[in-house]
Amino acid sequence: MTDKIYVAKLGKAVGLKGHLRLFIDSDFPEQFKKGVTFTTNKKTTLKVSEYIPSRDLIKFENYDDMDNAKKLTNQQLYASIEETKNNCKLDENEFFWFDIVGCEVFENGKLLGIVKEMHRFPLDDYMEINTDESLIKENLPKNFLIPFKFENYIIDVDINNKRIEVKNSFEILENS
Repeated sequence: MTDKIYVAKLGKAVGLKGHLRLFIDSDFPEQFKKGVTFTTNKKTTLKVSEYIPSRDLIKFENYDDMDNAKKLTNQQLYASIEETKNNCKLDENEFFWFDIVGCEVFENGKLLGIVKEMHRFPLDDYMEINTDESLIKENLPKNFLIPFKFENYIIDVDINNKRIEVKNSFEILENS
């Protein structure tokens, strides 16, 4: 499922009409609306018939009673990258993690490495960087973390060219 993004997990069935508890693992709860389709980790396609955000409940078409809904308990929901881009609106200097992963990271024209993964910690999001081979040969760590903060570390993000310009990050690498 390389073109799919994990967005939520389904909990237990609630009530008699097929509602399920929804545990959202996304910054975009607005994507859970009537008519949107998701794929589960068991390759089932589900179409939302109702979402009640105040109670974190969701209901899918053709799952109209508790017994049917119970079959979906503990399954994970995935959205396609295309649907995610259509249903989730970003503000300035906000990016989808799947667009950040794979970007080359440069400081003062020097390649530091490539973004391997994004991590969410309590205060900030961090880019995990696989250090460039030339820097590893200089006995620097194989990977390190850079906070994804524009005011302190990020200068520019160019998703189209998969390039991120940073500052104050080579020092993090040296001290990692």
